Amino acid sequence: MSDLQRRWAKAKLNAAMPVFNELDEEGTGTGTGDESDSGTTTRSLSYSVTSETSDAVPSFPDDDSSSASSSSVSSTGTVIPSPARALFARPLGIPSARTLDPIPWTTYFERELLLPTPSSPTVSYHTYLTSPVGKGPLFVTHHGAGSSGLSFAVLSSEIRKRLPTAGILSPDCRGHGSTIAPEDPLDLSLDTLSEDLYRVIMLTRDAMKWKELPPVMLVGHSLGGAVVTDLAKKGLLGGALLGYAVLDVVEGSAMDALTSMQTYLSTRPVGFGSLREGIDWHVRSRTLRSSVAARTSVPALLMLEEGDGERPWRWRTDLARTQPFWEGWFVGLSKKFLEAKGGKMLLLAGTDRLDTELTIGQMQGKYALQVFPEAGHFIHEDLPEKTAVALVDFYRRNDRSALVLPPKVSELLAQGKKV
Repeated sequence: MSDLQRRWAKAKLNAAMPVFNELDEEGTGTGTGDESDSGTTTRSLSYSVTSETSDAVPSFPDDDSSSASSSSVSSTGTVIPSPARALFARPLGIPSARTLDPIPWTTYFERELLLPTPSSPTVSYHTYLTSPVGKGPLFVTHHGAGSSGLSFAVLSSEIRKRLPTAGILSPDCRGHGSTIAPEDPLDLSLDTLSEDLYRVIMLTRDAMKWKELPPVMLVGHSLGGAVVTDLAKKGLLGGALLGYAVLDVVEGSAMDALTSMQTYLSTRPVGFGSLREGIDWHVRSRTLRSSVAARTSVPALLMLEEGDGERPWRWRTDLARTQPFWEGWFVGLSKKFLEAKGGKMLLLAGTDRLDTELTIGQMQGKYALQVFPEAGHFIHEDLPEKTAVALVDFYRRNDRSALVLPPKVSELLAQGKKV
């Protein structure tokens, strides 16, 4: 080291000595901030000397917060919190208990419709609707057995966040929610339910005075997956159908699960003392893993029966009565799913749900597959954000409005152009 370098380094270290002396007098060799009695934070810097010839380098702990500092040329610095401060404590004013108040459907949808059926005067379909904007798509949903159209409420808002032009049509199927249909005899056959869904789409078009159907994406959960697949296979929507997505149902696992369905129903509470009790049971039992989703969808599953003892809130749909239709819902589902026209996507909570036919189809690239192992059976309610991302991406891959097709030869000849 040259004499010049030694003199320069010595001068820099001497300039820093008052700072070290001040820190030593305070009884600390590291510059941590302390909270005074008034609640303010004292900022100080810690220095490290890396070698005999190095400058004293101020080092700042990593933190997102910053404030003005006279020791920085840019006038920005770091507030160093006291170790005693509870950085991850709940902010004051937020209750620690989980809120179980119901969330109204108006939080998520633009309107609700009650659609009478001219051909069937005893049937009126109830549905929730947010209209598409411009040429945006219409996501048409169908819930599972025992659920309602509000099963897709939280998901609908997540879809709109990512695709503001999208519309969502979420009906209650017959025997569920607020849809009015004969209960004696009860008809929940697959043909009837897929015809109902088609009627809801057409009646909504007429009620909203749409000149034509917007591009349609069908989304069905469990039983609803079988319904949207059947409607897609029948081809009733023609060119308006872009694709369909099935949530957590495949033929093989569904048929296996039917054997234990009665056992599950026997373990469910027959009723609840209040709506909050019903919401709480769904969350505690892990039937739904999101309290927001439970607060939104569970109220539509229950109805108040006056004078019914300590548990007046009873299930709106008697799932035990639907048993004669269970097998018919799912037989042949895998084959129809692979053969129907349009884009196809399957969202599952685990790969163990794939049967042989779908496994082969997936390996052949016949449909898109997404697996969310952290979700339960109600994927769209447990993980609405991830489900929305998957559905919006699925729509964009199948959106034909972005395609620019070359002109037809006949059109070029009519214009007198050479081909």
